[in-house]
Amino acid sequence: MTNQIVLITGALTGIGRATATAFARDGASLVVSGRRDDEGQRLVTELRALGVEAEFVRADVRHESEVQNLVDKTVARFGRLDVAVNNAGTEGKPGPVTEQTAESFAAAFDTNVLGVLLSMKHELRVMQAQGAGSIVNLSSSMGHRGAPNASLYTASKHAVEGLTKSAALEAAAFGVRVNAVAPGPVETAMLDRFTGSAERKAGLVAGVPLKRAGRPEEIADAIVFASSAKASFITGQIIDVNGGKTAA
Repeated sequence: MTNQIVLITGALTGIGRATATAFARDGASLVVSGRRDDEGQRLVTELRALGVEAEFVRADVRHESEVQNLVDKTVARFGRLDVAVNNAGTEGKPGPVTEQTAESFAAAFDTNVLGVLLSMKHELRVMQAQGAGSIVNLSSSMGHRGAPNASLYTASKHAVEGLTKSAALEAAAFGVRVNAVAPGPVETAMLDRFTGSAERKAGLVAGVPLKRAGRPEEIADAIVFASSAKASFITGQIIDVNGGKTAA
């Protein structure tokens, strides 16, 4: 059991929701965030039923004032911030490079990259003053390789990995660790939207050596580990959790 204070963005569905549940089962107190009030309150009710303290704070990570408010409310409620999981993200607009626009670029990068940057800015503001803390960003197996018809998502996750490594080097002097977890295909609504059909989804999953998509709970377990004292000498790393997809 742990007494960690954990903040999770994009916590209302998929990997974020599974991560909140995993931390709660480990005894952490949580602040979960997203853009839908009703869903946020339902999640808080579920987490409290597991015997932990939990709060929902509505925030859109594209807007700095909302991110700052999220972090400040976490500290006001619990007195510190031990772990931050920057999970909020979007799959962007699938399709070839020739069909992308400035608007589709902004839609992907404002959430996936700017959102991570702003989140880390304010999380590190607190953690550096504490002299301790752990940040886990969400990347993807596409964050360190190419993928046809997914240029914006791929590019945004490459940027997340660069931000993660740079922030880790800056934060190390303050005793703060920064890592990223990079899932392969995972059974989520985002994967269904991204692939667009059962046939395309099956084709993507067929490229996984373990011949299946991951479960959100498997990614959550990796995030909890990366945030824990068991990973105390791990920082600046991209932790692949993808069924062997990037082994070759």
